[in-house]
Amino acid sequence: MLRRLLLLVGAAILLLAPSVDSFAQSTDYYFPEGTTFDPSVPSPEAFLGYEIGTFHTRHDRIVSYMRELARLSARAQYRSIGRTHELRPMPVLTVTSSANHQRLEEWRTRHLASLEGDPDPEVPAIVHLGYGVHGNETSSAEAAMLTAYWLVAGEGAEMDRIRREGIFHIEPVLNPDGRDRHTFWANANRAQPFVADRLDREHNETWPGGRTNHYWFDLNRDWLPLVNPESQARIDFHHAWKAQVVTDYHEMGANSTYFFEPSEPYGSWNPLLPEELYTDVTVDFARYWAESLDEIGSLYFTREVFDNTYPGYGSTYPNFLGGLGLVFEQASARGHIQESSHHGTLTFWFAIRNHVRTSLATVQAAIDKRADMQEYQRRFFASALSEADGYATKGWVFGDPVDHALNRAFLELLLRHKIRVHELSRSVEGFEPGMGWVVPARQPMYRLARSIFERTETFADSVFYDASAWTVSLAYGIPDAELRGTLPLGDEVIAVPAFAVPEVPFSQLAYLMDWRDSAAMPALQAMQAAGLRVEAAFAPFTARTSAGEVEFGRGSISIPVSIQEHSAEDVHAIVSQASMNHGAPVHAATSLGVVSGPDLGSGRFRPVRAPRVLIPMGDGVSSYEAGQLWHLLDTRVGMPVTKIDPADLGRVDWSDYDVLVLVSGAQRSFSGDRLDNLKTWIRGGGTLIAQRSAAAWAAQNELTPNVAAPGIGKPVDPEEKPDAPKPPPEREDYELASEISGAQAIGGSIWQADLDVSHPLGFGYTRRFLPVWRDHSWFFAPSQSPYGTVAQLIEGDAHLSGYISDRNRDRLSGSPSVMADRLGGGTVVLMIDNPNFRGYWRGTSRLFVNALFFGDDIQAPSAPR
Repeated sequence: MLRRLLLLVGAAILLLAPSVDSFAQSTDYYFPEGTTFDPSVPSPEAFLGYEIGTFHTRHDRIVSYMRELARLSARAQYRSIGRTHELRPMPVLTVTSSANHQRLEEWRTRHLASLEGDPDPEVPAIVHLGYGVHGNETSSAEAAMLTAYWLVAGEGAEMDRIRREGIFHIEPVLNPDGRDRHTFWANANRAQPFVADRLDREHNETWPGGRTNHYWFDLNRDWLPLVNPESQARIDFHHAWKAQVVTDYHEMGANSTYFFEPSEPYGSWNPLLPEELYTDVTVDFARYWAESLDEIGSLYFTREVFDNTYPGYGSTYPNFLGGLGLVFEQASARGHIQESSHHGTLTFWFAIRNHVRTSLATVQAAIDKRADMQEYQRRFFASALSEADGYATKGWVFGDPVDHALNRAFLELLLRHKIRVHELSRSVEGFEPGMGWVVPARQPMYRLARSIFERTETFADSVFYDASAWTVSLAYGIPDAELRGTLPLGDEVIAVPAFAVPEVPFSQLAYLMDWRDSAAMPALQAMQAAGLRVEAAFAPFTARTSAGEVEFGRGSISIPVSIQEHSAEDVHAIVSQASMNHGAPVHAATSLGVVSGPDLGSGRFRPVRAPRVLIPMGDGVSSYEAGQLWHLLDTRVGMPVTKIDPADLGRVDWSDYDVLVLVSGAQRSFSGDRLDNLKTWIRGGGTLIAQRSAAAWAAQNELTPNVAAPGIGKPVDPEEKPDAPKPPPEREDYELASEISGAQAIGGSIWQADLDVSHPLGFGYTRRFLPVWRDHSWFFAPSQSPYGTVAQLIEGDAHLSGYISDRNRDRLSGSPSVMADRLGGGTVVLMIDNPNFRGYWRGTSRLFVNALFFGDDIQAPSAPR
């Protein structure tokens, strides 16, 4: 009872931090003893009106403080490098000496020139201090303000040297939208006095939490895919400066202490990067961080847990630019104070101070090691060329022969990463000039280019912190091939080539749009939103058009003029606008009869509904999966959908919707009468799209008559005798448990599926070869309908890239990835693998869009005798 009372009044014995007399700390608490500041520059406390750590600071107030530092001091310059989805600015404060500010652009260009030329010892150290990519890891941004104050207003000869010999870019909030979501929660639920009980609302923010951005993407995985505007702007800035040192400040569970690099040896190191980065460079810096935390008695650990393999982390991507990317993790109060079962009561201000001290130590190390880091970065780019010379693959060719939009998207990604791309000068490996491009291996960005194209099977470890594969060319589903001879290099591509959409000629008959071009998806949505009736071809055909004879694939769209409620002139205007806005070529038919295939009035052209879509999103639902779908439909299709909280499903009039999408976790809202109502709705013609664990649930609850319930962790084997005795497993030492079980987890790898391109879910695909992302252990048997398994991992070795144990390699052979079944008059589509993983799996996202538009037209033909 006494302990509970003490928690409620806010008194705590700080075992992790020094004891404090009150729940507030002045500015002096955060800095080494004897630190002095220019009195003309306000501290964060003085500017904000409260002591740091007593509130969570809103993003706009952080921006205002950075602006104020730049206004008051010639040592600081403020800029916004971009805008978030919610239009919040992305602030960067650049701090250096006033003399350096006068030469800032000169220093930047000289620094970049020195990376591939002669050393330039006069150039200052370039340091990027980044904080808080996860919005609810909030001590980071508070520490950023204090660090900025120290760099701008700190006094003394050593501070003058630091500013003279260094240029510091402070990015105080890497995820403004997520931070404000969490800040509102923490401040709204902040008690007076503070409550340390971990069950208090303050420490348990509601779904989806503040970790992610507007669309619930983890921005710390987005540095390679560049799906979001935050990442795109950030990458542009990093390439403009190529800092030698880049920090990435985080928080972790309340029962931990403090982590700094080096990370776990070997298993977490990226094999494409120089080993000295981990064994020498990082170790040299680590001595500074250890000393800074030893000084205040803060517990810490190194060489464990965290990962440096995936290039898409904020602490790893800078390594591919020749810098030293660094992750810091601090135990989080997830509020203002929280009880820790391991180390007593953790306070917000204590977490802030730890991040401040390692920030200061990083600055000091970067200045002391300035010459060493400059030389390392020069060696990095020189070794990239020499290693490329020794690499068997001399380059990669890529290009889709019909999907102009996909080609442009992939080119834009490569160019944003400053990867050198050339036009294809001659035919090679089935690729043709005009629709093919070449990436040479020998270039400064060799290591990143190789990461994007290479398929990996060899790993130093079998347990992964995150994904084990990130072959982006496979994720895009774009045809590509390795080149080992002389490269057919044409002109270098400086910018994504403009694609001039041909003007749509007027037609009194019909307009035709090829579904194989992914730009057709948003164009179709725009036409339907304007009230046009459209039809889809369920067979290939060659049409007579104003441009001559043109071939069209399955799923291609016909807009017959005579069936519209609009005038022929209005139809032409709507179609032309959609074509121009979305870059989708549209042809004008000159005859309703075709050269080959079904005529435009054939029953093989079927109406395409404008789907009314319902997606449950809320407590218990995977916010990552839900956000990926929301982002796809918002930004790439332009389709408005109804996002409903699971608690409100009882209010739904099911006649108002055609499609229900269930991602992992959403299925928990359907049981009893609600499940019966769902079955009735499907039988009446509704389409259910169920993804990952929701797909397993659908099969288990008899929504798929031809698909058996899956096994988890094992394939379904009809011959298996469950009652047969099994020999006991061999004994293993306890300390090997996580290693052995982790090695059997399917943590993220890429597999080759065979896609039925004649199925409505396969419309628009030109190859049966379909790379799919697998990161779970649900194993389905193929459908009992011979037409129901739409995409299936090939028999034998279907593995394309990423780690997989030998046992799982065999179990995955022949495993379905996408299935479709009929329940009464409706359709159930099982997306066993996530087709929209992290927003950049464009190669499979078309499957989901096809399910929206064509799901109601999936039939269940009788099985052949």
